Amino acid sequence: MSGAVNDGSVRSEFLVISRGQWDPDVPREEIQAAIDEFYAWHERLVGEGTTTMGSRLQQTGRTVTRDGIVSDGPYGETKEVIGGFWTIYAPDLEAAARIAADNPCLRCGIFLEIRPLEPERASAFVPMIEMLERDRAGR
Repeated sequence: MSGAVNDGSVRSEFLVISRGQWDPDVPREEIQAAIDEFYAWHERLVGEGTTTMGSRLQQTGRTVTRDGIVSDGPYGETKEVIGGFWTIYAPDLEAAARIAADNPCLRCGIFLEIRPLEPERASAFVPMIEMLERDRAGR
């Protein structure tokens, strides 16, 4: 996803995934201070048009497969480490990472994964993440 900015420059959209857990050695008061700073920082960036609001994720969920099975989920590897998401608008991945590096929660154990959003529609004939294992197997 990309779009022009008022100054004519083009920006792309990057998904920010908040991951990890609070450092158990950091006092709750310090964590709360970082959370409060985060919301002020994030709201400023939203106001500037640099980020979207995003959301925290609840720990409950469901997993659906092609067999139609709906099971309890998300599984531990996601519900315990993915806390929320938002997007950053920036000229490139490096610029998006620099913006994310100012997140006050980083000092308390949380880390961020920044991924460019793919503007193209999926195709079974174009390499994509969902095809990696299949392509390695030569199918």
